[in-house]
Amino acid sequence: MRSKQLSAEPKTFVLILDTDEEILGSLKQFAKDRNLSGSSFKAIGALRSVELGWFNWESKKYQTAVKLDEQVELLSLIGDVAIKDGDPQVHAHMVVGRRDGSAHGGHLLKAIVRPTCELILTESAEPLQKQIDPDSGLALIRF
Repeated sequence: MRSKQLSAEPKTFVLILDTDEEILGSLKQFAKDRNLSGSSFKAIGALRSVELGWFNWESKKYQTAVKLDEQVELLSLIGDVAIKDGDPQVHAHMVVGRRDGSAHGGHLLKAIVRPTCELILTESAEPLQKQIDPDSGLALIRF
């Protein structure tokens, strides 16, 4: 992954992921390396495989909704980075397009880039903290 800081206020970066890089792990490592305590991001690109999920309220777990092992367009990726127990946590949703024009979306579980993912990340003015929500069991941003 290549990155460049575009501005200081607000602190904004461009991240370029290349073929075979995994998006979630790369983002989490970037946030950890830069000590980011709260950020939002958006991206476009293309992928060789993707796994998207949905939150099952009854089991309180994410389940796979779609798993595609084929070339797809990354139509939209949005999300945030917040701190939970001292570590950055990435929460992202994605929409991908298949060759027939159909689209699939959901909670990002895994995505492997091919040939690129172009991501803009902007740091929040204040840190964002996640805490476990007792009703859902999810780590949610809390003030």
